[in-house]
Amino acid sequence: MSAPVSVIPSAPPPAPFRVSAAQAGLIASNFLMWGGFFAVIPLVTVHFSGPAAGGGLGWSAASVGLVLGLRQLTQQGLTVFGGAWSDRLGPKPLILAGCLLRTAGFAWMGFADSLGVLLAAAVLAGVGGGLFDAPKSAAITQVTREEHRTRMFSLTSLSGNAGMVTGPLIGAALLGLGFRSAALAAASVYLLAALVLAVTLPHLRPQRGAGRSLDGLRVAALDTRFRRFTLVLIGYFILSTQINVAVTLKAIALAGTGATGPLYGLSAGMAVILQYPLLRAVERYLPTRTALVVAVALVGLSLGLMSVATTFPALLACVALYSLGTMTVYPTQQTLTARFAPPALIGSYFGFSAISLGVGGAVGSVLGGALVDTGAQLGFPALPWVTLAAIGVLTALGLRWALRGLDEAPADAA
Repeated sequence: MSAPVSVIPSAPPPAPFRVSAAQAGLIASNFLMWGGFFAVIPLVTVHFSGPAAGGGLGWSAASVGLVLGLRQLTQQGLTVFGGAWSDRLGPKPLILAGCLLRTAGFAWMGFADSLGVLLAAAVLAGVGGGLFDAPKSAAITQVTREEHRTRMFSLTSLSGNAGMVTGPLIGAALLGLGFRSAALAAASVYLLAALVLAVTLPHLRPQRGAGRSLDGLRVAALDTRFRRFTLVLIGYFILSTQINVAVTLKAIALAGTGATGPLYGLSAGMAVILQYPLLRAVERYLPTRTALVVAVALVGLSLGLMSVATTFPALLACVALYSLGTMTVYPTQQTLTARFAPPALIGSYFGFSAISLGVGGAVGSVLGGALVDTGAQLGFPALPWVTLAAIGVLTALGLRWALRGLDEAPADAA
């Protein structure tokens, strides 16, 4: 008689990914926030730096780059602290306060008639963003199981890109009624986003071990590998902000002020259609860190190719390549940040990571406008694109170095 065969029970299958009410509220509010943002921010360049013949004010590209860069630096600089405050207070009150301040800042932009007023309005809008940015990422992390976070960040990014599709189209339509109308409409969208989150997002209490005051930021800053990762990413954000500066200015030069709608529509529309399936394919064939390096290199390559784009369709082809890279960067970068962070310090790590976006976005906004002006003065219009391509190569190599030896989490279940 044969011995009984022992059966080893198989591991239970992973829980399926189903969107909760809190997750749905975060996805919907992210759509509204990005839609409101892109309804007005591209028009800042069009309205204030566009030619007087087209209804613009004719300000220099560098001055508008300064405004956009200051907003970016203010937002991401405050985001560093917003993440730490989220660990202490919970993310919800900070997100709601940030939406209200962003509403006031965008509304004020509509009444700006001088560089000083526009700078002040941009700072106020940046303060609002600084309060809700890292807490929003922390909330997504807290309401999502670890194995589903890449998908949730991808869906959140997809909703943001859907907002990027609709925002510029609405903004361009409202521009016919005047820049003030577009700014006020964008401001009101943030009130709606606050209402959605007030209803759907629970108060997420701080986890044990959060520490006191800004202790979490100190821990993040002393995390050598995470610090390297954050600093190297500055190079990527110099590139990513060019869609609002150098790329927009080139599009206007090739096709007039109406080019912003197709420009942002293509970029965001591709992300809406392709981001989730692209991310699933990337997860299957590439480690997360490798995917990030390849995506950043692709962004740099696409910007370099814009130097030879002499027609608007050719520019749009480069933007399509650019979009394939940027739609991969966001979820992989957010997933890696969450992987670095201890559970009790998620907000602090996301806050510290904002240094890369703040510095890179500010430098990129000023640098992009300055390179466009300098290239025109020197008779070398390829100057911004050659410079940006070089930054892309250096950043991709830097990320490969910064992420050496990082353990990969198991891939999400299909």
